[in-house]
Amino acid sequence: MAPRKGKEKKEEQVISLGPQVAEGENVFGVAHIFASFNDTFVHVTDLSGKETICRVTGGMKVKADRDESSPYAAMLAAQDVASRCKELGITALHIKLRATGGNRT
Repeated sequence: MAPRKGKEKKEEQVISLGPQVAEGENVFGVAHIFASFNDTFVHVTDLSGKETICRVTGGMKVKADRDESSPYAAMLAAQDVASRCKELGITALHIKLRATGGNRT
């Protein structure tokens, strides 16, 4: 019988998903928020706007179609995006808001 081999110890590699930054330095992202009558989109990109970091809609967070445009669904989407940004090391966001308007405001 062949001798048993002990468990080999493998070194675990830590993978960091965010950018390499010094302590106390802010990492910026851009939050594009689009609020329509039917849904709310929260889309976070890098400063150039080409690389998507996270995108969540109100419809992804609630079950009923009638609740997609509710403030509650928008709040859940924003919380989900905020937690994902913290995981990736983004500490500051520029907010760009786009929404429906009217001529009697």
